[in-house]
Amino acid sequence: MTAPATSFGDTAPATPFAQTAPGAPAVREVARVRRNGRTRYLLVCAVLAVATVAALCGSLAYGDMAVPLSDVFAALTGRADAATWFIVGELRMPRALMAILVGIAFGLSGAVFQSLLRNPLASPDVIGISSGASVAAVLSSSLFAVSGMLLSVFALAGALLTAALIYALAWRRGVSGARLVLVGIGIGAGLSSVISYLMTRSEVTEAQSALLWLTGSLNGRSWDLLQPLAWALVVLLPLLFLAARQMPVLQLGDDTAAGLGARTERGRLQLLCCAVALAGVATAAAGPVGFVAFVAAPVARRLAPGRGASLVASGLTGALLVLVADFAAQHALDLVDLPAGASGQLPVGVVTSVIGAPYLMWLLIRANRSGQGG
Repeated sequence: MTAPATSFGDTAPATPFAQTAPGAPAVREVARVRRNGRTRYLLVCAVLAVATVAALCGSLAYGDMAVPLSDVFAALTGRADAATWFIVGELRMPRALMAILVGIAFGLSGAVFQSLLRNPLASPDVIGISSGASVAAVLSSSLFAVSGMLLSVFALAGALLTAALIYALAWRRGVSGARLVLVGIGIGAGLSSVISYLMTRSEVTEAQSALLWLTGSLNGRSWDLLQPLAWALVVLLPLLFLAARQMPVLQLGDDTAAGLGARTERGRLQLLCCAVALAGVATAAAGPVGFVAFVAAPVARRLAPGRGASLVASGLTGALLVLVADFAAQHALDLVDLPAGASGQLPVGVVTSVIGAPYLMWLLIRANRSGQGG
């Protein structure tokens, strides 16, 4: 009787441990979900970038004097004649690029605030940062007749000082997101009353100019006003993305982050400083354009769920939102017969508020229905 073969060569081929381990299917599923998430995120960012470029081309081409897209491309490449370059390069391009940079700054700032503090209301225009910049600007304009670049410096300083005050008042052996939001809303309400008082004490012409700035406007923006914002973003964006490496750990909560060895307060302070500076320079450049920081990050997260703060998508969403809103603000009144001497352009902040206010109402209604609204 022949014994059964028992040599190693007669057995079934060995299977790698990674394929036979009990958790291998779960590991492969997690890898697949992550890969699909990265692919979707890159696709969303690409679509937002293309849409922003398309909106930029449309804003450069359309106006009181329409310019063909071929002439727009010629102006962008330096091959246009002097008249076309003056319309595209001197009148329209600084304003359109300002809209993009302001939208990027507000979008990134809102994404950092909301993700870090884990509160959908935590944006610079809700918690008083923009109000601080506005108070400084109105105060310097009414008392010292400050204007131009110096006005932007005062606005940035006001945003930073307000953020420091909110952080100090919210500190209780650390800073919780809910407490910082409540303190910020209170500070913002107080600063809004200061703005109202200053407006009533100002001359009519000064009050009218300040009111236009307080609404958020890109009217009359030039290359000289664009350059400070561009240089500020060149400095702030690398600092933000460098500090953002700590954000996934900080979003787990202070106790968990501390258990993993993260320096929670230092990391949170670095991110908040970058977010406040971004909001400050954007407010200094265009005024407190309402609801951009509030809306951009949630829209980006819905387009690319599961990607945390979605900083790149939030910045692109903010850029597209401000650019489209400014285009609508410029041409929304073209179909209306205006009286002689009346302005045919709206401040961009009016359009963004029309977009953002319904979202805020929907957010509050949803919170109330889920039992979070008190």
